[in-house]
Amino acid sequence: MNTKVKILLAVLAIIVLVIAGSLFKVDQREKALVFQFGRIVNSNVEPGLNFKIPFINNVRYFDARIQTMDQEEESYLTIEKKNLIVDAFIKWRVDDPAKFYVTVGGLNSNARARLAQRVNDSLRQEFGRRTVKDVISGDRVKIMNTVRDSVNEEAVEIGVEVVDVRLKRVDLDPQVSESVYSRMEAERERVANDFRAKGAETAEKIRADADKQAQIIQADAYKEAETIRGEGDALATTIYAKAFGQDREFYNLFRSLNAYENTFSNKSDLMIIEPDSEFFKYFKQSSAGE
Repeated sequence: MNTKVKILLAVLAIIVLVIAGSLFKVDQREKALVFQFGRIVNSNVEPGLNFKIPFINNVRYFDARIQTMDQEEESYLTIEKKNLIVDAFIKWRVDDPAKFYVTVGGLNSNARARLAQRVNDSLRQEFGRRTVKDVISGDRVKIMNTVRDSVNEEAVEIGVEVVDVRLKRVDLDPQVSESVYSRMEAERERVANDFRAKGAETAEKIRADADKQAQIIQADAYKEAETIRGEGDALATTIYAKAFGQDREFYNLFRSLNAYENTFSNKSDLMIIEPDSEFFKYFKQSSAGE
C-alpha cells in the first residue's frame, strides 16, 4: 500500500470521526442540554438527530418521563390537635432541563428531596386547617389539588413539573383511633337506645289505644245487645199480654205445661210440694175430667 492510499484512508477516518462526533440523537422520552466548556449553549434541543461541534460541545441527557416518588409515612396534626398518619406519593417530571441542571445539579435525588420537603410542609399546613372528619370524609380531593398547586410553585423554580399528588392512605393514630371508635360505639349505642325507647313508647300507645278501642267496641256491643234484649223482652211481654187477653184459661194451661216440662226434664229431678198446690191445678182437673 503506497503512501497516498494511507493518507487517503487517514483523511477518511478523520472525516468519519468528525461527522460521528458532530451528530447526536435525542429520544422523545428525553431532554438534552448542549454544553460548551461547561457552559450551557443550547437548552431547547428538539427530539431527533441534532448537530454539535465535535470535541468542543458535549451533551447531557435527562429522563423526561413521569416519575413516581413515594413519600414516607408522616404524622400530621389536625386543627383538633389529633394525629393522622398519611401515606402519599408524587408524580413529577423534568420540564426545564437548564433550570433542573443549575438548581439541583441535574440529579433526581436532589429534586426528590426538595419536592418531598415541600410536599411535607404543604400537607402539614392543609391538615392543620381541617378537622379529622373533614380530612377523612370530604376534603381529600381538595387537599391533593391544593398541595399539587402549592408544590408546583417551587417545582417550577427547579425545572420540574408536579403532575399529581395523591394521598394513598389516611389513618388515625392508633390511640386516637381507639378513642374515636369508642365514642362512635357509645354514640351508636345511645342512638339505638333512643330508638328502642321511642319504639317502646309507641308500642305502649298503640297497645293502650287498642285496649281502649276494644273496651269501646265491647261496651257498644253490650249496649246494643241489651237494647235488642230489652226490645225482645218487651215484644214477648206484649205477645204474652195479648195471648192472655184473648183466652186467659188457655194461657194459664200453656204456662203450666211449660213449667211441667222444665221441671221434669231430668229423671233425677226431685221436687217436694203439697199435692193440693196450685202447681198441680191442671193435673187435678185432668183427673176429675176422666
